[in-house]
Amino acid sequence: MLSEEELKNIVKEKYSQVAKTNLSCCGSKKSSCCETEETKFTIIGDEYKEIEGHVDEADLNLGCGVPTKFAGLKSGQVVVDLGCGAGNDVFIARRVIGEYGKVIGIDFTEEMIQKAKANNLKLGYKNVEFILSDIENTSLEDNSVDVVISNCVLNLLPDKYKAYKEIFRILKSGGHFCVSDIMVMGNIPDVLRKDVELYAACITGAINLNEYVEIINRVGFVNTEIKQLKKIDIPDNVLLKNFPTPESLAELYKSFQGIYSATIVGFKP
Repeated sequence: MLSEEELKNIVKEKYSQVAKTNLSCCGSKKSSCCETEETKFTIIGDEYKEIEGHVDEADLNLGCGVPTKFAGLKSGQVVVDLGCGAGNDVFIARRVIGEYGKVIGIDFTEEMIQKAKANNLKLGYKNVEFILSDIENTSLEDNSVDVVISNCVLNLLPDKYKAYKEIFRILKSGGHFCVSDIMVMGNIPDVLRKDVELYAACITGAINLNEYVEIINRVGFVNTEIKQLKKIDIPDNVLLKNFPTPESLAELYKSFQGIYSATIVGFKP
């Protein structure tokens, strides 16, 4: 069994490569990072293309939703994007909050932070900052943020409770988060969880939707609401590596209902 640190290093290496090549994990700007050479399926497609503030150079197709769409961002707010990548959601958030607020992007991949800073230099935003840091242990002050967003990142973390504790810590009272993430309905088999390729590609780190919401509520958030839930249609041949017969696939689906992209909002009392 890989340790938490080993799993994080796998993810960091893969996303560093994405930043260096300016391509998704599968080597195509049009592909989603939630796939491998053997499992090519797209998570969100082109949902970002019509959104004001979208910057093509910052969009590496790493997301599984559009959290800014449901985040209720307002002018002048302080917004933090955890796992900001090349800055895609940061720049969209900046477009909404304007010049009097602030948007902070945090990522633990140095190459991504460098790319995000280069993108921001072209845009000339003075109230955008990018910080190299683990998202479970940021340097931000307690009660200093109005809104936290994140897109297809927290599912990659082995300890999701720790991540949401950090979100709770930095949010002001009355502040909220809006997170798009990958989750499972039913039980994902251990054989898939042990697949390192799938872990780095967003799937094996996913936990049950009910368990995910329970963690959020246990941290202390209230009024938790699922704003969007989309099933990720995975062809059966994607699973043939571990379930090579029709009988084994049928057995799998007795307890595993599928993988979903969910966008969730929660508030700090």
